[in-house]
Order: sequence, then structure tokens, then C-alpha cells
Amino acid sequence: MPRFPVATPQRNYTAVVERGAISRLAEFLPAKCGRIFVVTESAVWDLHGDRVRSALNQTTFDTLFFAGGEANKRISHVEQFAEQMAELGADRTSLIIAFGGGIVTDLGGFLAAIYMRGIPVIQIPTTLLAQVDAALGGKTGGNLVAGKNLFGSFHQPLAVLIDSDVLATLPEREYRAGLYEVIKHGVIASEPLFRVMESKRDAVFALEPKIVEHMVAESVRIKAEVVTADERESGLRRILNFGHTFGHALEAETKYSHFLHGEAVSWGIRAATHLGAALGMLPEQDSRDILAVLNAYGPIPSVAGIAAESLQARLLKDKKTIQARVHFVLPVRIGEVVVRADVPEAAVRAAIDRALAECS
Repeated sequence: MPRFPVATPQRNYTAVVERGAISRLAEFLPAKCGRIFVVTESAVWDLHGDRVRSALNQTTFDTLFFAGGEANKRISHVEQFAEQMAELGADRTSLIIAFGGGIVTDLGGFLAAIYMRGIPVIQIPTTLLAQVDAALGGKTGGNLVAGKNLFGSFHQPLAVLIDSDVLATLPEREYRAGLYEVIKHGVIASEPLFRVMESKRDAVFALEPKIVEHMVAESVRIKAEVVTADERESGLRRILNFGHTFGHALEAETKYSHFLHGEAVSWGIRAATHLGAALGMLPEQDSRDILAVLNAYGPIPSVAGIAAESLQARLLKDKKTIQARVHFVLPVRIGEVVVRADVPEAAVRAAIDRALAECS
């Protein structure tokens, strides 16, 4: 059973990657645990709620249902959940279990961060994207009209329980969206993982257990090591944003209604790859390999009709933009990226144009 330690100033905890990991939930409850609240979506609860119910072993809990969707990842829903918790008698000994995809883990974690100035949360991600990225590392929050994830807090969980059994019920589009985050991890930190994704596409789509467990465990290992080294994104952790600066602009420009997060990240990886190659940072063969793998796991929804100038303007509203300087994570080879804030606007525009043309 792979267990990956995450050590941060706020809290040390473990990410468990194991088929059936949800059944271990009771092991991670605090010794003095008050009322338990499960934040989830009705579709997830209908499919897998019995796993949580069984794991809690007759412990009383309340369920808070989120409507779902990136467009609903707003602070108004967090306030509604907090009001429900208060009415049900939640106090500082209460616990939140965030049980769902990346939107649920983000909002559930933020709810835990702010309710009575902070209560514990256990993350149980049920989508591939949430398992390999969103649920781990303590980033919580949601969207504003102005941009993606512009409100939030760092709030580390008590544990992250990653159970690949739940992926069997994941719609293909959701599964595919998560694969782009795995590809991201390969590009930023592990050429071997990237080459697995390159050579084992059929096994990945067939959800062959060994391949699924390998790509999830490797992604979790990479993220756990990065978060341990840099909890609050002051340095190394910025590499996890590869593809996200461009991708977040695409999501915001389409009002969070056209692309799944992973799909937007795929487009963002494409744009960042073109930008790195145009700046002479990335070898031509590596650029071709990255683009070929993105194509192999595509397609994503069409970007036809989206204006390049609007996307470029959105970049200035990204939360990683500092004093009007956009910080781009760019590849220098498969397995290594760097952060650049000195990129000419013309080069950025050319990369956006090329990525839009390829995905229209």
C-alpha cells in the first residue's frame, strides 16, 4: 500500500493510495471528533456513499450536497454550507469530509479552512484529476467572475484517501480530463512517467489496474514531494502550475461552462509548449513528443471563436501575475520546467494563436 508523507509547517499527514482506501476512513478520524459533515455531490453519493457510510461504522454524520460544476465553484455556496452547519450545531470539534471531484475538494477544504476559523478536513477524491492533483497539498478555494481560484486558503487535510476503485464509474470525459494532469506531472518532474503515458495509452484507457495505480501513485509522489518542499507556492511549487496559466484564462473566458479543468490544462500545456519552443528553451523533439501525447489523449472541445486577445488580457488577472508581470511555467525538457516572467508579449500571443489554431 503506497503511503506518501506530506510534511508542512501547518500539518504533517499521509496520502494513502490503495484500492479500498475509503474503508480506512475511521483510522484517520481525530480522537476527539465532534459532528461530521460530508460535502459531496448527489451523483457521487448515489454511486459511492455506501463506502463512506460503511467506513464510518454507524458514526452519525450529516451530508451537504453541492450542485456541481465549475460555474458553481463560488463563495456563495460556501456560505450556504456554513449556514447549514451552524444550524446543525457544528462547532470547533467538527470535521468535514470532502468526498468528490476537484471542485468538491476545493470548496470542502475552503469551508473547513474558514468555519470557526478552521476545523479539520479529510479529503477523499473520487475523480482522477482530484486524486492526482486537487485533493493533495492544501490549496482550497473557488472562482470569481474575474478569474479562476481567486479566493481561497491553504488548509492542509488530516489525510488524503485515494481509492482507484471509484474510477470505474467515472465518465470517460472526466477520466480523460484527469489524464492531462498526469501528463503534466511527467513533463514537469518525471520523464519515465511521461514515457509510460506515451507508450501505454491503450492500457491507460482500459483502466488496467497496474497502469492506473502506477500513474496515480507517481503523480501523488511528485506532488507530495513538491508540497513538502514548498507549501505556499513561494518557489518550487510553482512548477505545478504548468499549463494552468493559459488554461485558467481559457476557463474564465468561457465562463467555466465549456471546458473541464483538465481539458483547459491540456490546451494550456499546448500553449506553454509552443512558447517554450519558440523561445529556444525546449528541444524540437521534446516539443513534438509533448504535443503528440496531448493529441493521443484528445480531443478537447473546440476553441473556435475564442479571441486570442481576450485570452492574453485574462493572463494579467491570473493569481500568479505579480505587478503586471505574468509568470509562465515553461518546459526546458521532458521532466524539467522553469518559471519565467520576462517573456515578450508577442511570443505569448504567437503561442496562443498557434494553440487556438490546432484545437479549433
